[in-house]
Amino acid sequence: MIVGVGIDVAEIERFGAALERTPQMAERLFVERELMLPSGERRGVASLAARFAAKEALAKALGAPAGLLWTDAEVYVEESGQPRLRVKGSVAARAEALGVKGWHVSLSHDAGVASAVVIAEG
Repeated sequence: MIVGVGIDVAEIERFGAALERTPQMAERLFVERELMLPSGERRGVASLAARFAAKEALAKALGAPAGLLWTDAEVYVEESGQPRLRVKGSVAARAEALGVKGWHVSLSHDAGVASAVVIAEG
């Protein structure tokens, strides 16, 4: 059963400009594993914008309640290339209250826009 669906888009250039203007914003939005590639290099702005869109989509799938912490959701990609969500704290509590048992995530970025869809399944 589908508990919730969320979709979001982020303009990559605008998101990158916001990160440049406010460098500490990245640490408020992302956990360290989201910011860095396995090679140790910082992840590109298009990838970060897609992850931000996924977090926004996740909040929408949960009904957009107040009090969710950005860093209580982590977007990661399996070796197969499939994006996944790892949740804890405020996000996990809301998901549990709604009966969410699993997540489906899709990320994309093209033509200057990053997008994400999140489906919460019960």
